[in-house]
Amino acid sequence: MSKTMQTPLGSRFVKTALGLLAATGFLAATPALAAWEPTKPVEFIVPAGTGGGADQMARLLQGIIIKHKLMKEPMIVVNKSGGAGAEGFLDVKESKGNPHKIVITLSNLFTTPLATGVPFNWRDMTPVAMLALDQFVLWTNAEAPYKTAGEYIAAVKAAGPSKMKMGGTGSKQEDQILTVGLEKATGTKFIYIPFKGGGDVAVQLVGKHIDSSVNNPIEAVAQWRAGKLKALCVFDDTRMPYKTKVTDTQSWYDIPTCKESGVPTDYVMLRGIFMPAGATPDQLNFYVELFKKIRATPDWKDYMEKGAFNQTFMTGPDFTKWLGAAENNHRDLMKEAGFIAK
Repeated sequence: MSKTMQTPLGSRFVKTALGLLAATGFLAATPALAAWEPTKPVEFIVPAGTGGGADQMARLLQGIIIKHKLMKEPMIVVNKSGGAGAEGFLDVKESKGNPHKIVITLSNLFTTPLATGVPFNWRDMTPVAMLALDQFVLWTNAEAPYKTAGEYIAAVKAAGPSKMKMGGTGSKQEDQILTVGLEKATGTKFIYIPFKGGGDVAVQLVGKHIDSSVNNPIEAVAQWRAGKLKALCVFDDTRMPYKTKVTDTQSWYDIPTCKESGVPTDYVMLRGIFMPAGATPDQLNFYVELFKKIRATPDWKDYMEKGAFNQTFMTGPDFTKWLGAAENNHRDLMKEAGFIAK
């Protein structure tokens, strides 16, 4: 038999044999390439001090991942707060192409490079997801005589410029920017005292070493529940939606907006996740899906309510667009405050 006749017959035989093997299950399908997942521990950087909102959220995320077995490899939380978070951000910037490192961001993502001139921008990283937006509340000691934000601001004015102390996390960051905005809106002037994290700020206010703070809800909720602090107003356009009582008499919803209280100031803060530049689509998708799974857990939902978060979630182009607008807003606020590095 000639070669020209063997080829088509051989081809038909092979096809028939393969078909029979496949039909009877003896021929395994060629496995598709497995989606990417971490092959070693993932470093989860917190560009802020311990005890603050970002640190608390990172450690909660770590705990949910362990509890629900959402990753095969461990996630290790590492605080790198030096230079108002620049230490952490520069680490991620210098880790291009490393998918085993992620960072949780505050709005210091924008404020730190603007205030310090450190060579870093959020575009130096890969945006993964906006997990939530965090609120700011005007707090005083529970024993202070003020019943409303309006009463407190009147007392600050009556005391005179730079007599009352406002505590906050860091310098030229969110808390101080908000304080400057509050001063401009109300014609007041505080002595701003920076601390390393929101946990420290709450302790200082309980101890009456400062007169007020603009801590996030999660940073002061324990002291509020214990009756040590008083929540005067929330710096947002609408009240927080959570109506379950936190203290004996108040839910988060019961706290009026600052505007309702005659204090026309608002400000919200990012809680987002980024990874180094150079991430592949598969690597990015792993983390996007991981955080979607986390958001579906009862643990996360409970944390969102306890911390009174705005639960906006974004990924992809929507998140990137939001980041650009937020960067411009912070630049404007910081120019007004004189906080831009020369």
